[in-house]
Amino acid sequence: MHRRCLAPGSRSANNFAGAGVKDYNPELDGMTGAFIETGGRVWDPWGMSNWVPVDYAREAELANGRSAMLATVGWVWPKWFGVFPGFTDVTTTDPVDAALQADTQWWAQFIILCGVIEANKYWAAQKGQSYMGGVNDTPFYDPFGIYPKTEEGRAKMAERELKNARLAMIGIASFVAGHFIPGSVPCLPPGF
Repeated sequence: MHRRCLAPGSRSANNFAGAGVKDYNPELDGMTGAFIETGGRVWDPWGMSNWVPVDYAREAELANGRSAMLATVGWVWPKWFGVFPGFTDVTTTDPVDAALQADTQWWAQFIILCGVIEANKYWAAQKGQSYMGGVNDTPFYDPFGIYPKTEEGRAKMAERELKNARLAMIGIASFVAGHFIPGSVPCLPPGF
């Protein structure tokens, strides 16, 4: 009985380690992301790195992870702290309803802000700076000087950011699933 329960888990653990991938891409071996949680190898159970350039996939993962971190804060903030006083455009703590209540000017400002950020990332890349936060990268925006100066500190920060980004992507996906399919996420209170 116990062997049957453990067998499916052992197969999925092999997928985390990359053993389930027929053609594991050796380009993944030197990248940040080979953690103890994934068996010491970069997690790529479907072999997507054989179809998508590895650097492009990592850039997309970090960009989406950073967006997910902000989205998670945006989802949780009104639930715990309510709306800003005197702010009459949005009157609900429901994030989906709040997005629908927002005036068109807010969406226009948001889209322009995203465009400015993307343009700055592009121009910084042309100068050899990076938004990736890698060990050998010079950040294009560090107003408070918190980016570590040592290689060891940069590697540790890159690992933390990647782990937090992955957790935030799972978190915001669970919030959205719980919103549209009540009861679908265990331990998430109804209406969260």
